Amino acid sequence: MSTSAGWEHPRASFYTDHYELTMLQASLHSGAAHRRSVFEAFARRLPDGRRYGIVAGTGRLLEGIADFRFGEAELDFLGRTGVVNQDTLDYLAGYRFSGDIWGYPEGEAYFPNSPILIVESTFAEACMLETYLLSVLNHDSAIASAASRMITAAGNRPCIEMGSRRTHEEAAPAAARAAVIAGFDSTSNLEAGIRYGIKTVGTAAHSFTLLHDTEQDAFEAQLASLGKGTSLLVDTYDVEAAVRSAVGLAGPKLGAVRLDSGDLVAQAQWVRQLLDQLGNENTKIVVTSDLDEFAIAALQAAPVDSYGVGTSLVTGSGAPTASMVYKLVSRTDDAGNFVSVAKTAKNKASMGGRKYALRRLNEHGIATQEIVGIGRPPEDDGNDRPLLQQFIKNGELLPGWTGHEGVVRARQRHADTMAELPSVVNRLQRGDAAIPTIYEEN
Repeated sequence: MSTSAGWEHPRASFYTDHYELTMLQASLHSGAAHRRSVFEAFARRLPDGRRYGIVAGTGRLLEGIADFRFGEAELDFLGRTGVVNQDTLDYLAGYRFSGDIWGYPEGEAYFPNSPILIVESTFAEACMLETYLLSVLNHDSAIASAASRMITAAGNRPCIEMGSRRTHEEAAPAAARAAVIAGFDSTSNLEAGIRYGIKTVGTAAHSFTLLHDTEQDAFEAQLASLGKGTSLLVDTYDVEAAVRSAVGLAGPKLGAVRLDSGDLVAQAQWVRQLLDQLGNENTKIVVTSDLDEFAIAALQAAPVDSYGVGTSLVTGSGAPTASMVYKLVSRTDDAGNFVSVAKTAKNKASMGGRKYALRRLNEHGIATQEIVGIGRPPEDDGNDRPLLQQFIKNGELLPGWTGHEGVVRARQRHADTMAELPSVVNRLQRGDAAIPTIYEEN
């Protein structure tokens, strides 16, 4: 994104709100900016009717915090527009996050008031992260939560993320990453492939068929170029004629046919019968066309082999944000002692104090409660699982949470956490959180 000043792209530090900087200026003036502080990111509630959420975006967030700087272009803008004064500019010129960050690993399930991310640093350092942190976690967790429900509905059938054209260009690779963490097999987005090592897939759209004089000409060109294992889109004109043409050209080695319109349940059934009659028992059926978790569930009895999901996925399937907030829950007083602080406004109250969390498990290893300790870790009754992991220590990013390694690790965490949750999470019907959140105070 170019500007008249020649600025090509903002740093993570400028994905923020104006008032973060004015708060910083005022706290520097009062002397409170350097008080040790504990901030917490959490969601007061799940989206209406949802039974759980999935954490995603932490790896992207940590990468951004590692590069959270105010360079010459940013400082020049802040100075000439009068956003902050010179003392604040001097502070920002040397800004480096030097604190500690703890949180739920990506792929982990969360519930109302789960302490998803805990930032321990000075007020000045921690408050600067608020907007960027919430932007990343709210978006990616919304996508991962929707994707997890879709994966549950799909059973053992793979899902492909195909939503790039239905969202912002920078949101697209983030959405693909979040979907893969929650179990999606692959993405159509190349940027997600190069950034995160995610498998990318794709063949042809209807325009490719329309480009050629006949559908057969289009199929011949695709097969010659991509091989018989490709997937042919068969609903540009007449589906039955297209399937017969595809099989006639590729024979039993045809990889798949894709259906993108019509009554997908009925169509998949008779297309499967036709393929089998023609000797193509191993040719798969891929379905697309505005799928969500409910449409995927309706296709469970249909002979479908995989699903391509776009719009509903990248918009959170009706819940485009995880509604997370970032609140100061503890800070030092003038004597250097930590004191709990909390917002008490009606409907937006928060619980003060540094949090610790574990997942309480029964004798079968199934989760029964989210236990949140305030001021100290909650009591482990013998087989419970601590939930908070450290990501940054003294400003240094700890290994294993970012890049392709972070995605692989998060994907496994999602599979493990879903196996641990009660079976109610497999239901798409509206309901309360799968397990309650219980506080243990000092």
